[in-house]
Amino acid sequence: MTNTTLPKLPYGLSNFHKLISEGHWYVDRTNYIAQLEAHGSYHVLMRPRRFGKSLFLSMLEHYYDQLRKPEFDALFGQLHVGRNPTPLANAYQVLVLDFSGIDTSRGQDILLQGFARKVEHGALFFLQRYGYPDALQQAIQQQTMPQGKLEVLLRHTALNGQKLLLLIDEYDHFANSLLAEDLDAFRSAVGKGGFVRSFYETIKSATQAGTMDRFFITGVTAIMLDSLTSGFNIAENLTFEEDFHDILGFTREETSALIRPLVEGCKLDAEAVMEDVTHWYNGYRFHRRCHTIYNSDMVLYFAKKFDRKACAYPDRMLDENIASDYGKLMALFAIGDREDNYRVLEALVTEGEVVAQQQRRFDLDKTFGRDDFISLLAYVGFASLVSAQSDRMRYAIPNHVIRELYFQYFLVELERRNQLVLPMHELADALYALSGSNNIEPLRAQLERVLRHLSNRDSIRMDEKHLKVILITLLFQTSVWFLQSEPEVNRRYPDVLLRERSPFELAGQHLIELKYAKKQDGEAGWEAKRQEGLEQIAAYRALPEIAAMAKLHCWLMLTDGERVEVMEGVRAHANAIATSVAPTAD
Repeated sequence: MTNTTLPKLPYGLSNFHKLISEGHWYVDRTNYIAQLEAHGSYHVLMRPRRFGKSLFLSMLEHYYDQLRKPEFDALFGQLHVGRNPTPLANAYQVLVLDFSGIDTSRGQDILLQGFARKVEHGALFFLQRYGYPDALQQAIQQQTMPQGKLEVLLRHTALNGQKLLLLIDEYDHFANSLLAEDLDAFRSAVGKGGFVRSFYETIKSATQAGTMDRFFITGVTAIMLDSLTSGFNIAENLTFEEDFHDILGFTREETSALIRPLVEGCKLDAEAVMEDVTHWYNGYRFHRRCHTIYNSDMVLYFAKKFDRKACAYPDRMLDENIASDYGKLMALFAIGDREDNYRVLEALVTEGEVVAQQQRRFDLDKTFGRDDFISLLAYVGFASLVSAQSDRMRYAIPNHVIRELYFQYFLVELERRNQLVLPMHELADALYALSGSNNIEPLRAQLERVLRHLSNRDSIRMDEKHLKVILITLLFQTSVWFLQSEPEVNRRYPDVLLRERSPFELAGQHLIELKYAKKQDGEAGWEAKRQEGLEQIAAYRALPEIAAMAKLHCWLMLTDGERVEVMEGVRAHANAIATSVAPTAD
């Protein structure tokens, strides 16, 4: 297959009209329109960042807009809803609001102005599009409060006998930032008498009066929605509904339909590529009986950045735009007890999963506890449902992208908690030495530098799991490897595997086993841990999957929490042999 036969990829594109009219690849989600209409009139849907929410809203806008009727066949004729239109097609004047990009860092007045400006922008566009008189636009501009601007618009559309469809994108974008920065300011804006609550009370009143016939609202978490309480208790939250599980994101079949043609003509196994894409971008489940789904934006990023000429993966498997968006959400980790939250995150990366009672509602006036925090992680996509028993849910990190983001966070926390400044250029050089020449000594020195600093702090908890988090945090600061922590290999679990990944050609692949020798056990304990580690490495070497890894180097890292010794385990007739830290050929 040539490049010209590949579909146009809509990466970063959220305008439905542009997507369809320019022939971009599209996964049809218009079948959900009839389901939504049958389900009710007032809906909210929460999904993680970059999950296709804006494109879905744009599709609804084009479907319901009165003025789009002449374009209906061109836009929807080849889609499910075009063959099965509902009676409400092109039945509404549509008001679209987007609350992303509001400044929350400069106080309540600036926040209010930003929120009001967003409402005004959407209202003025609405009035211009549907031909309302200029005097009405001026009346809206004269209002200072967002609810006042909305009330003017609603009053005049009611006089015209019009029923509205309201679409709100990123309803909580500013609220999530505000939550992390200033909880009191959040309560002031969203609580009784606050301008955000007053705005949503105006929407509620419009639904009761019949002026606003339907609305669909998207966001990331339900925290703000729950904080509005009775001010906005008419919305049905579809986030965890089984019937709407696949409304956003890609299924495995849909992802495969995009990826397989991409690698045709390459000396790559399409199934192996699919498994890599699955490791990196799959894993989201919002209902216990549903399959996992892929983050659509992440998959499209991979497909767009895949180098067909070289048959090579993107240099960075993690889209920087996604990293930035999720990085901002990490500020939410400070809600509640920061130390308890950190322990939850540490358990996720060291034990693989956590168990919690799923919280469907958040009440910030009460204690924000462990179950609340884990449920919040599920909302934002940092954890995903694995299984359930009664009301107890098992959650795990969904994919490698999120795991990489965790360890970027852990690096920041490591420095913050311990007044430690890591020389990042030296760490980068150490990782390059390992990837470029199999020289592990600089990495050993960097780990020892961190541990010696931590050993002087009374608060440090030294155990093997904690040490492993530190080591992996350092290793995750490069993306040249596919890093696996405790992967299952024939029912054995080596601590770290650093696998070669496209497009990088590395000097070697690496298995690292970490052992912790307690200081009180002296040299005898040190020697016992050394022997134990080397024997484990020898056992790993004998596993077929490990033995098949080309250019493999197996390292034992032994530490007592201060000094770090590294040796390479090499095949011998019966036992593993300790060698120096200088690289040796297999």
